[in-house]
Amino acid sequence: MRWISGILAGTLVACGPVAQDSAVAQTAPDTAKTDVPDRLANLVDDEFPEQFDWQQSFPSWYAAVEPYQIIGTGKMGIYFIGTEGLGMYFIPTDAGHIVIDGGMPGQGQYVADAIRTLGFDAQDVKILLNSHAHLDHSGGLAELKAMTGAQLIASEGDRSALEGGFYLGSEENSRANAPPVKVDRMIADGETLKLGNVTLTAHITPGHSRGCTSWTMPVVQSGKTYQALFFCSATVAANRLVGPPQYQGIVADYRKTFAMTKDWKPDIFLTNHPEFSDMLEKRARQKAGDPLAFVDRDGFPAMMDKLEQAFEAALQKQKLKYNAIMSD
Repeated sequence: MRWISGILAGTLVACGPVAQDSAVAQTAPDTAKTDVPDRLANLVDDEFPEQFDWQQSFPSWYAAVEPYQIIGTGKMGIYFIGTEGLGMYFIPTDAGHIVIDGGMPGQGQYVADAIRTLGFDAQDVKILLNSHAHLDHSGGLAELKAMTGAQLIASEGDRSALEGGFYLGSEENSRANAPPVKVDRMIADGETLKLGNVTLTAHITPGHSRGCTSWTMPVVQSGKTYQALFFCSATVAANRLVGPPQYQGIVADYRKTFAMTKDWKPDIFLTNHPEFSDMLEKRARQKAGDPLAFVDRDGFPAMMDKLEQAFEAALQKQKLKYNAIMSD
């Protein structure tokens, strides 16, 4: 199954209905075909399988990694507190701390233990952020919130999925459910979030989820300021792009995100699946003595070029499959 091996962050609005393009619109549904809904449910190759064990299917998501500082001065900066296959991030401030993403259901305790291993108190976490409302990134948030009393801040586009504990557009599929978690405050595109000496800016980068939220922040190391990006995602993964789409406006949202990020060149980009930003390789270089191993100004544009090409290919594939189903 290729589904969440293609989900990002990391990394990053709800839109109204948009017209499907002519390749799809020319073929109207035949209401006499009673099996069409079942066949359309399998439109996406990377759909949720009928029976499987998450840990057995994705062992890297559960493989423990020693938490570490990615970049920063003293005890300030950005830390990795995730697993081998899931990116969760810790940002300490002088007025409490911030956590981005909670991993899979049941991993809230893992995140709290990682924070303690770094020498911080998990009870000092004041803010929880979520890149997007899919269970491998939102699954541990309810547990973390209960443990710390932290405030969950999220986009309006992902609020219903977070509070309902479902995968938007696949609500009937319990295999993708996460523990519901209450959103305490909405964040809008371009809005800043300040806690102590840290300021993050929210960027709604929709498509992968309706409210996919990326974050940027400056971080200082050795007297120099670097711009860091926590990118939500722009993979297609299990999303239906046509007939009917995962949510109305999804194709336009993906293209909006690709256009919006076209000129982005962060010094450091972090993702909620570490392989997308080569974190294991960068960590190895850091351990070997390179203090700026995570500085990679060319990495994000290169990743986005590949993701945009993959999106367009997936869209064409789904259109062809949709038309074949409807004309059969």
